[in-house]
Amino acid sequence: MSDKIPYKIYLTEDEIPTQWYNVRADMKNKPAPLINPGTGKPLGLDDLAPIFCDELNKQELDNDTKFFDIPEEILKFYKMYRPSPLVRAYFLEKALGTPAKIYYKFEGNNTSGSHKLNSAIAQAYYAKKQGLKGVTTETGAGQWGTALSMACSYFDLDCRVYMVKCSYEQKPFRREVMRTYGANVTPSPSDTTNVGRKILAEHPGTTGSLGCAISEAVEAAVSTEGYRYVLGSVLNQVLLHQTIIGLETQVALKKYGIKPDMIIGCAGGGSNLGGLVSPFIGEMLRGEANYQVIAVEPASCPSFTRGKYAYDFCDTGMICPLAKMYTLGSQFIPSASHAGGLRFHGMSSILSQLYHDGYMEARAVEQTAVFEAAQKFARVEGILPAPESSHAIKVAIDEALKCKETGEEKTIVFGLTGTGYFDLVAYEQFNSKTMTDTIPTDEDIAASLAKLPNVNF
Repeated sequence: MSDKIPYKIYLTEDEIPTQWYNVRADMKNKPAPLINPGTGKPLGLDDLAPIFCDELNKQELDNDTKFFDIPEEILKFYKMYRPSPLVRAYFLEKALGTPAKIYYKFEGNNTSGSHKLNSAIAQAYYAKKQGLKGVTTETGAGQWGTALSMACSYFDLDCRVYMVKCSYEQKPFRREVMRTYGANVTPSPSDTTNVGRKILAEHPGTTGSLGCAISEAVEAAVSTEGYRYVLGSVLNQVLLHQTIIGLETQVALKKYGIKPDMIIGCAGGGSNLGGLVSPFIGEMLRGEANYQVIAVEPASCPSFTRGKYAYDFCDTGMICPLAKMYTLGSQFIPSASHAGGLRFHGMSSILSQLYHDGYMEARAVEQTAVFEAAQKFARVEGILPAPESSHAIKVAIDEALKCKETGEEKTIVFGLTGTGYFDLVAYEQFNSKTMTDTIPTDEDIAASLAKLPNVNF
């Protein structure tokens, strides 16, 4: 082990960034605006007011402000679990026999078990500041729901969570953490909303999707006085809050004069990937540096690699605004894979634009290969990774093994978004060799894309 680079690079409390970074301010090609499905025109603050909190709406639509000050109360909360460590994966490097240097930013060192708390506390803060009674949301794997229940408990807000049905059944312990923090958790689709009943009628026995759960949560919010909807990924505001990850990573790397060659993150809706890579892509946009940025998605839900760049609904019930993104179609319901947080049909508009402009590349990986990488990592690095995070681990290992073949000493940084201790049903299936890979056919995707809305903008 090198004497120069410690196993874990910790920042001090004083080194925690005090502003979030808005990559849109540096983008020459801005993300396409959200569209009102009723009027076909770009959404303004008045359109968003019934759905999201007022201050969050301003953050959502702002393409020009480069930095947003983090409110003092949020900074104080961050200090309960931040800064998070940047870890040199010496033991993984040794196990692989690679000359590559591997680092991972570990976001699982809080009770929610993931990076999701970075935005949950911000959104709960703005809801409380607005004088709201509570919020509604959806959750896939349950990490966002867990984080939001913690944040709402802190601010004494009611929290109503619609949890994707397959995750509700696969991950009962994460569900119980949410309930312990006071959240009401409903498996989605459910018979408690109009859109839920419609989806159940059209798809009997469905295991649900994030798109279904979003529809239900939005309906519940707009039909309940004193409530707003909050989302854990995809939205511009969420990527903004999550840049605390990439900004801390930059500070930690600079502390030891480390320059990464590639930055890797798992990709579902974009919260973790955008949070990690946005500050680095900002350097690329400004002409200050160049990196290989890799988004890793599940082969069962490949929006980047097999989707279409087009306007689409963000939800299955087609009640949300339209966003231009890489999408498989809002009616696409992926197989019940164990990476519940990545089972979303579309991708962040910001990341979609950056990918379209060539600042990122994307790879789709199969579930069993992902868990093989997770097992290898767990056995040498001592952390059981979340299934979502393990997608990034898989490609980081692949790239490190390429370095072994070529002799290149590349520096790889990836995001370890959270822990997998509530994902043991998935690990049980992997260890018992009953885990399977389900990849949608071209016909499946084409059928869903055929239902894309006709938007002339």
